[in-house]
Amino acid sequence: MYRDPEAASPGAPTRDVLLVSAIITVSLSVTVVLCGLCHWCQRKLGKRYKNSLETVGTPDSGRGRSEKKAIKLPAGGKAVNTAPVPGQTPHDESDRRTEPRSSVSDLVNSLTSEMLMLSPGSEDDEAHEGCSRENLGRIQFSVGYNFQESTLTVKVMKAQELPAKDFSGTSDPFVKIYLLPDKKHKLETKVKRKNLNPHWNETFLFEGFPYEKVVQRVLYLQVLDYDRFSRNDPIGEVSIPLNKVDLTQMQTFWKDLKPCSDGSGSRGELLLSLCYNPSANSIIVNIIKARNLKAMDIGGTSDPYVKVWLMYKDKRVEKKKTVTMKRNLNPIFNESFAFDIPTEKLRETTIIITVMDKDKLSRNDVIGKIYLSWKSGPGEVKHWKDMIARPRQPVAQWHQLKA
Repeated sequence: MYRDPEAASPGAPTRDVLLVSAIITVSLSVTVVLCGLCHWCQRKLGKRYKNSLETVGTPDSGRGRSEKKAIKLPAGGKAVNTAPVPGQTPHDESDRRTEPRSSVSDLVNSLTSEMLMLSPGSEDDEAHEGCSRENLGRIQFSVGYNFQESTLTVKVMKAQELPAKDFSGTSDPFVKIYLLPDKKHKLETKVKRKNLNPHWNETFLFEGFPYEKVVQRVLYLQVLDYDRFSRNDPIGEVSIPLNKVDLTQMQTFWKDLKPCSDGSGSRGELLLSLCYNPSANSIIVNIIKARNLKAMDIGGTSDPYVKVWLMYKDKRVEKKKTVTMKRNLNPIFNESFAFDIPTEKLRETTIIITVMDKDKLSRNDVIGKIYLSWKSGPGEVKHWKDMIARPRQPVAQWHQLKA
């Protein structure tokens, strides 16, 4: 009797079943390997990210001339002297340091990065819980102490990824340097026009400081956006206690900028609504009410009113304002203003809302501001996008007033 050699014997698995089993086995093996690699890559990625945020090494390479400014603090602490002096331009090796990577690790790192971004419970989310997620950029600086001359040297090198504060989508940054708690004596860098990645390369000398007093101070750097016509806008700040720094040699740091603290406390909140009508090419701004406004007058109150500026790029197009509410820190306005804005200009448009305190005998005081556009802070951008997503519907939202 002829018997088919490929026929399955009773109880033996067929060829299709064996093939499926083999595929499942290989898939499980690959999954286990990838999981192991992902955990390893996460550790390596986290370590590399941490090292990139704060480096200790050589000073920054100067673009142009490195400048030097000095402030002398004798016993009275009154003499101030600032003078630019040409200096050296050492190379910054930290910016050029790269790691060789294989194609396999590149693939795994890219996959791991995507997993970390999609993971709802990542360490980055936990670390920033309850804080602003707005990226304020970072700054590079170095500090050291000359024991023979009793002089503290601070070098402000550069900043990266600064936020745009001007209506043209850029900023004019400069840096103020303090040795807290002393706020009387400060030094400043030059203003870098229209630059979100400025290079200053300026050196500052705090002369006549005994070492035992230096270690009691806190080095404070504040980055601001220069404004010719109004108050300079704070971008971010960095502070470092000098007793935690080895001052025997120049130490170089990269520090993330943090939101500037407002020592005067909260300025209050403003409730307003936006209504966008694309067919009419208009936006209606309704100033509804405010609460917990900062008291600007001696009597512990304010006389608030609201100014609304329509800006296109960096030009002021139109201004409107509400009535003044006498002696009221929780005023109700309920005033609406319509602005003509063509759809094609919407992306370059900013609405500035300023809460003012009316003063008969002196200049009116600014209580706080709100910038509404597609490139403002997280809360403002959300309101702007909600307005566009819901045309012809008033969209109301509370906003924290800012300096």
